[in-house]
Amino acid sequence: MVGASACGGGASHGASASPKPVAPLARISITPTGGARGVKPARGIGVRVVGGKIVSVTVHTAGDRVTGDLNGAATAWHSRWALDVNARYTVRATAVDTAGRTVTKTSTFRTLTPLHTFATQIFEGHNQTYGVGMPIILTFDQPITDRRAVERSLAVSTSQRVVGAWYWDGDATLYFRPRSYWPAHTRVRFVAHLSGIEGAPGVYGTHTLTQSFVIGRSLIAVANTQTHHVRIYLNKRLFADWPMSSGRPGDDTPNGTYLAIDKENPADMIGPGYNIEVPWSVRFTWSGDYLHDAYWSVGQQGFANVSHGCVNLSPADAQTYYQMALPGDPVTITGSPRVGTWDNGWTVWFLRWRALLHGSALRKAVRTDPHGSTFVRPASLRPSRAKAPLGRAQSGNAKPA
Repeated sequence: MVGASACGGGASHGASASPKPVAPLARISITPTGGARGVKPARGIGVRVVGGKIVSVTVHTAGDRVTGDLNGAATAWHSRWALDVNARYTVRATAVDTAGRTVTKTSTFRTLTPLHTFATQIFEGHNQTYGVGMPIILTFDQPITDRRAVERSLAVSTSQRVVGAWYWDGDATLYFRPRSYWPAHTRVRFVAHLSGIEGAPGVYGTHTLTQSFVIGRSLIAVANTQTHHVRIYLNKRLFADWPMSSGRPGDDTPNGTYLAIDKENPADMIGPGYNIEVPWSVRFTWSGDYLHDAYWSVGQQGFANVSHGCVNLSPADAQTYYQMALPGDPVTITGSPRVGTWDNGWTVWFLRWRALLHGSALRKAVRTDPHGSTFVRPASLRPSRAKAPLGRAQSGNAKPA
């Protein structure tokens, strides 16, 4: 007897179920791609993942260490600063998919070698101490045309919260000045991530510039050419009120909030009809204005202006100020018929806050704290409570009386 076959009946008990589809591995993309040469440093390094999340990104290079930021979904990572020029990079990225499986990808590439470079110097010395008016001063050995790129590469961290702005004085000098005077005893760390920045077409930075310095106690001098007295404020309290003699008519000491630049004991002063060694001399203009010992004019100090433009003090008062003074201590001249001249000294405090902001290529303020600095919209800032002359410079301080 031939057995009947069961065609189209129930499912065969001996057949196995279809396998569950396996999700594909996460896909990683790295830019620049492996083997690329002549990469522009400003592009940086980017890592993206589809179908998973980034677990780690490591970058190996002989130059500056590369840091970066991961997005909130952990699907994209990008380096924070421009890359070094003429450098080899190997990027290794690892991701994990939804099934917990890991995948790794590597890219090795090389950045361009520039034909032209620029160098940058900072005035501040390592761990040196400066007055509360001291700006960060950068000078470039080549004209900078992409000022926005340079500003974005600059980072400032401070031990106390500070609001300030960058200001371009021409195309080769850049200042960072606080909105009001630095808080006393602030520690400042500055990092310029200029390596790989194209400051002008085809002209690249080749180094990362770092410096740390300290703001000291507050010492502020306010000299009134009409009352013939200079008031000295130490830590925002009146320390001394000294008689003085400023520039005689025709040689009037110019108005403005300057900064102590340097000091000499003695300073060799040469002018029409004189060539003398002057003790206890603190310079505040490039043209040769000082607060200094003028033993020869003690009888006129407090009563008349008889100098060639300097602020004349008694020997004892000049020595006291000299021994206290630091570069960056504010020196305000007021009451003069003569207007102050921009760049005759460190004159960045001639500027109102709005004018300082206008000198920034980004037109933004900078907020700093111990964690670093952030560019912010000026309109988002609270008004400053600092008062002149102890917390900030008086607006319009360089104008004639």
